[in-house]
Amino acid sequence: MFEKSDEQLIAKALQGNKQAWINLLKRYEKPIYNYGVRMTGKHEDALDLMQEVFISVYRNLATFRQEGSFKSWLFRIAHYRCIEFYRRKRPMDGLDDIPEIECEQAPSEQHIDSAIENRLLIQAMQQLPLAQKSVIELKFFGQFTFDEIAELTGMSANTAKSRMYGALEKLKTLMEVGYA
Repeated sequence: MFEKSDEQLIAKALQGNKQAWINLLKRYEKPIYNYGVRMTGKHEDALDLMQEVFISVYRNLATFRQEGSFKSWLFRIAHYRCIEFYRRKRPMDGLDDIPEIECEQAPSEQHIDSAIENRLLIQAMQQLPLAQKSVIELKFFGQFTFDEIAELTGMSANTAKSRMYGALEKLKTLMEVGYA
């Protein structure tokens, strides 16, 4: 069976079709959750952020003008909800609060190395300023172009590039320290 496009699901959801809304949520649940984990560093905060994003989408779906992709619109909402999260958040939580990465299968040496690298990356990303963290998240994990990042965040594409390169230098240093 062919998968419906975002536009088809949105049209049906706006007509009151609950299954279309559920299908739209399921399509983006994992990417938004992963965005939340990498931006906040905590499973619970990522779930809260995901919930806030989808509540906002539900309330504002009728205002989506389809001038860009639904994914871009969704991540723009996630970006602004993340900014709100950081404004509400108390001072930076300790790195010990970052959850362990759980393995469901017997860990191999390669799997353990990958889990350690993922944990170090999440820890290192928590030390970046929000603007740099957002660009890294959107570029590498969201697969957005610099022009799309500029549209999502309200910065120029050149500023996004500059922030990305600065963030990559910081991440490289932080990851090297993590392995020392």
